[in-house]
Amino acid sequence: MNYSLFLKKHSVKEGSLVELHADSKVYEGHILPSNDESIIVLKMKSGYNIGIAIERVTQLHKLASEEAVVGKAKAEKLEKKEGLPTISILHTGGTIASRVDYRTGAVFSSFVPEDLMAMFPELGKIANFDSHLISNMWSDDLRFKHFSLIAEAVEKEIKKGAEGIIVGMGTDNLAVAAAALAFALEDLPVPVIIVGAQRSSDRGSSDAAMNLICAANFITKSDFAGVAICMHGSASDDFCNILPACKTRKLHTSARNAFKAVNGIPIAKVDYQSGNIEFFKKDYLRKDRKRKLAVKDKFEDKVGLLKMHIHMVPEQFALYRKLKFKGLVIEGTGLGHTPGHVPNEHAKIHKKIFAEISRLGKSGCVMVMASQCINGRVNMNVYDKGQDLMKMGIVQGEDMLAETAFVKLAWLLGNYDKKEARELIAKNMRGEISERSL
Repeated sequence: MNYSLFLKKHSVKEGSLVELHADSKVYEGHILPSNDESIIVLKMKSGYNIGIAIERVTQLHKLASEEAVVGKAKAEKLEKKEGLPTISILHTGGTIASRVDYRTGAVFSSFVPEDLMAMFPELGKIANFDSHLISNMWSDDLRFKHFSLIAEAVEKEIKKGAEGIIVGMGTDNLAVAAAALAFALEDLPVPVIIVGAQRSSDRGSSDAAMNLICAANFITKSDFAGVAICMHGSASDDFCNILPACKTRKLHTSARNAFKAVNGIPIAKVDYQSGNIEFFKKDYLRKDRKRKLAVKDKFEDKVGLLKMHIHMVPEQFALYRKLKFKGLVIEGTGLGHTPGHVPNEHAKIHKKIFAEISRLGKSGCVMVMASQCINGRVNMNVYDKGQDLMKMGIVQGEDMLAETAFVKLAWLLGNYDKKEARELIAKNMRGEISERSL
């Protein structure tokens, strides 16, 4: 019996909540669309899908109609509790504010501020919360203006007296956004913790609750101030790492502990069960309500990031000169290299690449070299090619992540003149450059 006839026989449709018996086991879930006529797919309460061969099904009972959607907690009005500090949660979208529609299996986003509190009542024991949606900002579609919106919202909450701020964000560009905010928010008196979730908030395997709870505990129980990231430190629900804003990268597409410090170490770890905090770094900014926040949220639009690869052509470099870009971060190979030398006749075109890089430098574009290697730092003094590139005006980016160098250069060119930007790009300002590589 095929899929369509099977559904018709049992008077159910896609979206119906059913109880299914197969192989002496009982499964309960919503029927999802199936691409295989021999398989019925259920969305379980845990948030996972299961596919079962129709021929193995011995019984099927309809529990609810296709309109039923399970998993949405009732939103309650937030009430302030005396004696607890206030934390502001600023929403920008992303998986942390998402649920699974168990009728269709699709992930949908809910940005009603009270919804997160309804899903995570444990937060109410830690602090009072104000919760606001800044704007929908899918992290794949972030632009510099979004960082200004977040910075302005953070400033507003600090002026209202918030003891700390949690910014909920999609994970794909979460680390880049954290770096940008670290530069835009100067002299923060309180912590601003960027939190995301790899899996939607009501999945059984979601990391949203733990990430939020650990971030709230870190804000209320530590003396840290500044921008940092709070995400799972392992694949289990045991602890979260507090990660440096300018030295963190997402290193896995879907793992809950995808975020790691690169060329650095976590600032601290927060135990999920106890809320206890263990610091790994001692040289961090401390809370000080008397410190006055300076919002420097201008970013130069005409800054690019170009990854080096084999078989490049001169036009890839010429584009930035023709479009009159003011800054370019080159994500070079190894210690900081680009194509440019001619080891044999097949690489003759590389002469033109070096010529274009030279022209770009003479046009006034500030060029910075980062490495596409995950660990280590740029050193363009080792090989003659690196020395040639420095003569063309390229500045060494030390051990900065390429993405961090990109937002830093855009920020520098938005707030300083070109000469100052060229001088400051290789100087440590927010923990983005280590004195020595680990």
